[in-house]
Amino acid sequence: MSKSFSISGVVDALGVNKFTLSVFFFLGMAMVFDGYDYMVVSYTMPQISAEWALNKIQTGSLSSWSLFGLIIGGALAGIISDKIGRRKTLIYSIAAYSALTIPIYFVNSFEAFAFFRVLTGVGLGACIPVVTTIFSESTPTSLRALFITFGMAWMIVGWVLGGIIPTLVVPIWGWRMCYLIGGVPLLYSIFLYFKMHESAYWLANKGRLAAAVKILEHIESVATGKVTPRDFKDLVIPPAPKIVGPKALFSQDYRMITAGIWITYFCGCFTVYGMNAWLPSLMLEKGFKLSSAYTLAIANNAAAVLADAVAGVGSELIGRRPNLIFSYIIAAISVIIMAFVGGGFAAILAANIFMGFAINYSITAVQPLMAEGYPTEFRNTGVSWCHAFGRLGGASAPIIAGIIMGMNLGPQMSFLFYAIPGIIGALAAIFFVKRETRGKSLDQLANERSNVVS
Repeated sequence: MSKSFSISGVVDALGVNKFTLSVFFFLGMAMVFDGYDYMVVSYTMPQISAEWALNKIQTGSLSSWSLFGLIIGGALAGIISDKIGRRKTLIYSIAAYSALTIPIYFVNSFEAFAFFRVLTGVGLGACIPVVTTIFSESTPTSLRALFITFGMAWMIVGWVLGGIIPTLVVPIWGWRMCYLIGGVPLLYSIFLYFKMHESAYWLANKGRLAAAVKILEHIESVATGKVTPRDFKDLVIPPAPKIVGPKALFSQDYRMITAGIWITYFCGCFTVYGMNAWLPSLMLEKGFKLSSAYTLAIANNAAAVLADAVAGVGSELIGRRPNLIFSYIIAAISVIIMAFVGGGFAAILAANIFMGFAINYSITAVQPLMAEGYPTEFRNTGVSWCHAFGRLGGASAPIIAGIIMGMNLGPQMSFLFYAIPGIIGALAAIFFVKRETRGKSLDQLANERSNVVS
């Protein structure tokens, strides 16, 4: 009787257990801190702009500088993670962006603020993709999409805190204190250093089969309280792809999925990050008081928490591809409704919550395909480069929105503009995302791709 086993087989057999939930919590908290660090700019933007007498374009760029860093960090982190491991990359990236947020407390110019936000963005850009990758490599096949997308919900919790904390802190201590608070994750990176384990998939891919089996034994011990003896020589891993690294993303076998997830994620980032950067200001232009404008922005992000969780359910129920297509169509519709909604605060709040849910659902529906589209050898490179390209959309959106607002076309046109990326995202999903990955283990997906290549 064969004693052979695979990593996917062991992980799927153990199902959701204490180890899975610990990974969920550890990565979740990392994403909360990540989300706060990004969103805090949007809620301190009015005060910074007033203090330094910034124009509309400069004000819009306050949210973009970290995204430029995200592009750099994402491009580098994927390659680094596939070489040195998921664990080290996550820990180092959290330590970097939190340590580099603290100096913003002391800056006294727009240029200095921009400099440090780019640097913190590099750390943020490394953190987010590796979280998606670790989730995909730590959870059972049947719930993989749910864990990946729910992981993004943790980041939205950070976005909500990024609104609540400035609302409470700024009137008392000023906007700078919000960035000093952003240094707290440095302590969390030390905690993760002692608690996080490396991915068994990555270890096996690097030929460290004995270490991979030890990780599997640890997972089983945590899950069941006992360990099944396994010989690392019996561990079966998929054949290595002929091409690895960034160039593999554009090879004949992967260029379609790369185009699909890159374009859809670019469009999603353009809408979400552009809207998050300017929503409080747009609400002020509509005539709302600052507290009401912040309430609408916070409600928008609160709806996003639910959207990120539900996006995974949709992916598991109807499949990754149809879920992605429908999500972008609905996102475009929600923006159009928000542009034309009339009535009082209650009507606008309802439309705003729906839009927050829809646009964040769409950007999250892409996440499972990022990790499932590529094999272990360059999985995080694939995820990271997709994130990096998407951040181009996120970085450019606040600036472009600032230009449009500077044209004084009115809040309606400023909202309606964001329906365009929703339509483009739906078309990209239809024409480029062809392979359904629902219900297939990472090993199975790698073997299928190997058979196609051979």
